[in-house]
Amino acid sequence: MNKPVGLLTLQGDYEKHQQALKALGVETFGVRRPAELEKVGALIIPGGESTTLTRLVDRIGLRQPLQDFAVDNPVMGTCAGLIMLSSELVDEKFGDFGVSPFGLLDCTVRRNGYGRQIDSFSAKVGIDVLDGSADPFEAVFIRAPRIVSVGPDAEVVAQHDGEPVAVRQGHLLGLTFHPELTADGRIHAAFLDMIR
Repeated sequence: MNKPVGLLTLQGDYEKHQQALKALGVETFGVRRPAELEKVGALIIPGGESTTLTRLVDRIGLRQPLQDFAVDNPVMGTCAGLIMLSSELVDEKFGDFGVSPFGLLDCTVRRNGYGRQIDSFSAKVGIDVLDGSADPFEAVFIRAPRIVSVGPDAEVVAQHDGEPVAVRQGHLLGLTFHPELTADGRIHAAFLDMIR
């Protein structure tokens, strides 16, 4: 890969993604402004707070540049990053919570679908579709969104209790959980395979 992997460093747990990628020997670059997207070959939108993320992206003028970048470049969104990538949110009227997704990933998401902070949990999920491994991944769900439907353009690549928790659409990957909070680097490695 000629360019580093970009981390949207406006808000959220981007440092943990940086550590996960460093463990895989991959260079990263923090993206905070539209012009910085030209310096990266892929992008991770980390978990955090989707309302705050929406406000910052719109204030800085990153919305359209991010949407344009995602047309040709791999993007992974975790937790709030998935919310931002999704095509639609349910149980929320547009603007009520100040969150408007990018409309890139063909899935419908419910924010905080697994409950509040106190309802956070970890669980083993199958990621064999994503990385070909039969070994489950210990996924960490923190105030996690729920994928309530997946459109025809996206593919479910991980499930928990029969529900989708990760979807892929070409070079876009969205996860309801936080792969960066474990020592298991398989999901980041699978994302890197989408870049190569």
